[in-house]
Amino acid sequence: MNDPLIIGGHTFNSRFILGSGKFSLEMTKAVIENGGVEMATLALRRANAGGEENILDYMPEGITLLPNTSGARDAKEAVRIARLARELGCGDFVKVEVIHDSKYLLPDNRETIKATEILAKEGFIVMPYMMPDLAAARAMADAGAAAIMPLGAPIGSNKGLLTRDFVKILAEEIDLPIIVDAGIGRPSQACEAMEIGAAAVMANTAIATAGDVAVMARSFKLAIEAGRLAYLAGPGRVLEHKGEASSPLTGFLQD
Repeated sequence: MNDPLIIGGHTFNSRFILGSGKFSLEMTKAVIENGGVEMATLALRRANAGGEENILDYMPEGITLLPNTSGARDAKEAVRIARLARELGCGDFVKVEVIHDSKYLLPDNRETIKATEILAKEGFIVMPYMMPDLAAARAMADAGAAAIMPLGAPIGSNKGLLTRDFVKILAEEIDLPIIVDAGIGRPSQACEAMEIGAAAVMANTAIATAGDVAVMARSFKLAIEAGRLAYLAGPGRVLEHKGEASSPLTGFLQD
C-alpha cells in the first residue's frame, strides 16, 4: 500500500520514529532494525565527534537523524544547539524541545514558537515538541514547522495517550503531520494514536524499559501500521444502548 509519510519534502515509509536517548549504544542498531525505523532522534551530547563512543557510529546507513535540542531552556539555547548539530553533520532536521520546567518537564510553547521561526528561516526542517494546544500549533505552523509533535503524556511516564482529545483536534485542524511524542507506554496506545489521525508516533522509554527491547520495537512497528490502516479504512459506527445482529434474524428458516 502506497502511503508515505512526508515531512519537509522528505518521504518515509515508516511511521515509527525512535527516540534513542535511553538506549545503550549497542542496543540502538538492533532496535532500529527490528522496528523498521527510518528516523531516530539524537541528543547532541551523544554525538561526540572524534570521541571513543559516538552514537553516530551505531546508526544504520540510511537513517535520517533528528537531532533534538534537549536541555534548552529558551529559544536562544534551542537555536544554538540546532546550529551545532548541523555543524557536526547531523543534517537539517531538528526536533525543537524547549523545557524550562525541571519538575514536570513540560514543553514551553511560547519559546518553542520563537525557536521554530528562527530555525525555519535558516533552512532547518523543524519539528517542534509541544503541549497539545490548537492556537500554539497554528502559530508553529505559521512559523514554518514541518510537523507538530504534541506530547501524549509527561515525558518518560509511559502513561499513554492522556491528551487524546487534544491530539485528535490537532490531527483534524492542522495541515501538517501530527506526531505523538512522549508518554506512549504500550503498542496499543501507539495504535490508538494512529487510529485518531496521528501521522506517526515516537517512542523511547516504553521500548528502553521493556524486557526485550528488540521484540518491543517490532511490536510498536506492527501496532503503528495497524493503527494507520484502521484510520485509512474508517472505523465503523458505535451504537449506544442497543445491539445489532451481525446476521439477519428473520427469514433464514423459510423455504
